Amino acid sequence: MSAATTQVPDKTAIRNASTVIVVRDRGARPSVLMGQRGAKAAFMPNKYVFPGGAVDPADAKVPLVRPLPQLCAQRLTEQSPPDIAQALAAAAVRELWEETGQILGAPGPWPTAVPDDWLSFAGTGHRPSAEALQFVFRAVTPPGRPRRFDARFFLVDAEALASDPDDFDAATDELSHLQWIPLAEVRSFDLPFITEVVLAEVAARLHEAGPPDSVPFFRNDDEQSLFLRLRGRPMTD
Repeated sequence: MSAATTQVPDKTAIRNASTVIVVRDRGARPSVLMGQRGAKAAFMPNKYVFPGGAVDPADAKVPLVRPLPQLCAQRLTEQSPPDIAQALAAAAVRELWEETGQILGAPGPWPTAVPDDWLSFAGTGHRPSAEALQFVFRAVTPPGRPRRFDARFFLVDAEALASDPDDFDAATDELSHLQWIPLAEVRSFDLPFITEVVLAEVAARLHEAGPPDSVPFFRNDDEQSLFLRLRGRPMTD
């Protein structure tokens, strides 16, 4: 490819991303699945984070065996493109698999050709399912950071996993020290600020069933930071 046609990606552009908060033993001693980013990572080095990452182009066309709850899908479209929910849900399942080796899906063959980024997931004999994901938080990375993301956070119970929650053998090396951290102890770890904010929202929702009535949106742009609530469009029969 010639220099005239080569395009260098803008790493400071805001990318859509999905983050997955897996909660275990919510009714007893709740814990969350987290790992540590590498010391040389460009984004949040050394921090303990939830699994997640940017949406890939192929995610929008991945055939989900079960879709997101309708209310979550509607709220994802507020202040976003109307077709974003599918891609975000698929990215959540893919990133969870890649970074932890955990499977959120159902057994069965794929009805279409498998995208390259999904070959290892499909190799487990599962198709991705978004039915158990609940959209609970949204945050945009502040200006001036080496990477910027418009991240949507999804809450899911460990009981929905189709894999052994203690088996991380299939995980890539993007996160180290993968572990279930009790909510009562998690703030003793080195966490990003936004992760602490999200954890407070998760703790408040532990005894609630179903998607939240509204979703917090921590929006950062060049002019100001706003803390909004996403309520979505009214439900219709």
